[in-house]
Amino acid sequence: MGKAPDRSQWAGNFGEWFHRVLSEVPVYDIRYPVKGTGVWTPYGFKIRKEVTDVIREELVKRGHEEVLFPLLIPEYMLKKEAEHIRNFEEQVFWVTHGGTTPLDVKLALRPTSETAIYPMFQLWINAYSDLPVKIFQIVSVFRYETKATKPMIRVREVSTFKEAHTAHATREEAEMQVKEGVEIYSRIFERLGIPFVKSVRPDWDKFPGAEYSVAFDTVMPDGKVLQIGTVHFLGQGFSKAFDIKYMKADGGYENVWQTCYGISERVIAALISVHGDDHGLVLPSRVAPIQVVVIPIVYKGREDEILRACVGVAEELEKAGFRVKLDDRKEETPGSKYFTWELKGVPVRVELGPRDFDKGTAVLVRRDSLEKVTVERTSLVEEVKSLLERIDLDLKERAKKWLDEQIVKKEDLEDAKKVLESRGGIVELNWCGNVGCGQDLEAKLDARVLGIPYEDSRNPEGSCVNCNSKANMIIRVARSY
Repeated sequence: MGKAPDRSQWAGNFGEWFHRVLSEVPVYDIRYPVKGTGVWTPYGFKIRKEVTDVIREELVKRGHEEVLFPLLIPEYMLKKEAEHIRNFEEQVFWVTHGGTTPLDVKLALRPTSETAIYPMFQLWINAYSDLPVKIFQIVSVFRYETKATKPMIRVREVSTFKEAHTAHATREEAEMQVKEGVEIYSRIFERLGIPFVKSVRPDWDKFPGAEYSVAFDTVMPDGKVLQIGTVHFLGQGFSKAFDIKYMKADGGYENVWQTCYGISERVIAALISVHGDDHGLVLPSRVAPIQVVVIPIVYKGREDEILRACVGVAEELEKAGFRVKLDDRKEETPGSKYFTWELKGVPVRVELGPRDFDKGTAVLVRRDSLEKVTVERTSLVEEVKSLLERIDLDLKERAKKWLDEQIVKKEDLEDAKKVLESRGGIVELNWCGNVGCGQDLEAKLDARVLGIPYEDSRNPEGSCVNCNSKANMIIRVARSY
């Protein structure tokens, strides 16, 4: 995996590091004069595009079709599902006027789109042959976040919200779709090299209107947990509220069974955070806007031949399908160029100077470890391809190792509290399964119950850490964003 990167600032003062990287690369500019919003810069938008392309690929591969629904939701539609709106009503932004004219019906800026999409499902779904429906969209959603905002992590405009919505004929088919949703998200995060745990959220913390929710969480450098994706089994609650029915073979009608699942730009915050180091971004090659940067090491009298050689290297790599940048700026020193591209997280740097030119070689530098290797020019494409693959694998393994180190099992409440206060991460505990006990546990630890490990066959031995009754399950607890 190469030498360990310098990550003292990355871990020691993560908040400062995160803001510095976003602003200096730049990735995301928070100076826009509306609290809780930000501007994706050209470089940041390219990262965003590569990430959303991965998301699209995995969804389309599993039969989902992309759609685009309106931003505005009439108040009466938003209120159709009582539990859903009750949990969102304090977060809704309302449009009440068209110019100076009061609107007859208040319009909400979508906080999420169940209540916008499901009236259309009611129109689209009539017979068994119309099922299943599997759609998704990537849009902005708006929530009046009252806590302290944090770029990409806690915002008022979630500008990269991927939401998938499905409808099925039977409960069994919908529950299989939940499993498929979990598999899709697992694949997405694995391709991005983001480690995760999967937990079934407790009943008091599931998605409003869902029967149950499965969440993906990762641990950030400051020890806090970040939710990066959720998959929800909705049952028939929304289909009954919106009268979404299909005709069965016997001529009778039944409400459809539904699921939904979402990812936001938190996945990009996690991507930036779990791989970064004190130099700046460290990006997996799949999402790096520039995969290879070519830097001429010029000496007086040989500038033209070195530059021509570097142009040839860049063209050869581009022809092979890599995203390449030739940095031929004359006013900048090689050291200044190194700093620029290390900050931007370009996975591989190619250096070519007179000595390399004369020997028919080039120097490749890994961004993740800054290790150098000299390769033959004739095998440059193969060497770069191989190096990118090794970097991606090492980033994934390093991040997984980091997460594994942040998960501990404790038998005592005080020990759990000490861990959460000193280093954060995820603590696994024995629990009786009682809701009141779980909520009391959250209060005592000043932490969040993430839930029960998803599809985990471990059986706890002993008693509940909080109430001392028999433990029926293992739960995960963490300080979270």
